[in-house]
Amino acid sequence: MEIQLLREQEIYPSKEVLKDVLGEVYNVWEELEMQVTQGEFALTLDWNYYNDGKSWLCKVCNKKKTVFWLSVWEGFFKTTFFFTEKHLESIAELEISEQIKEDFCRMKPVGKLLPMLISIDRHEQLADLLKIIKLKKEWK
Repeated sequence: MEIQLLREQEIYPSKEVLKDVLGEVYNVWEELEMQVTQGEFALTLDWNYYNDGKSWLCKVCNKKKTVFWLSVWEGFFKTTFFFTEKHLESIAELEISEQIKEDFCRMKPVGKLLPMLISIDRHEQLADLLKIIKLKKEWK
């Protein structure tokens, strides 16, 4: 059973808190954070507590545009992207794991948006994640 962490509003997800709750996966988080906040991506990370879900979520943005959301779970962190139908062809052509594409096709729409959820617990998964981030960042 998946257990979402960072549920206490008064405990901000600082570096120390993330290191504690993610354990061995913290190194993967740290690498992702470094990759997306520097160089070609230059994204910003904005941690906020959301009352509707009663948890802390990280909104990862390019200027004012949300690229993806990140939540922390026991043993992994989860990224959530939202796409529209006009992006389906570009995603199908993307050289990423077929499992990600299959999972994406099975997701139920949220209004007009199509969610893509990816659970990350290994460094090897970051290459696909970065390809998706790059694609999403390029779209206007």
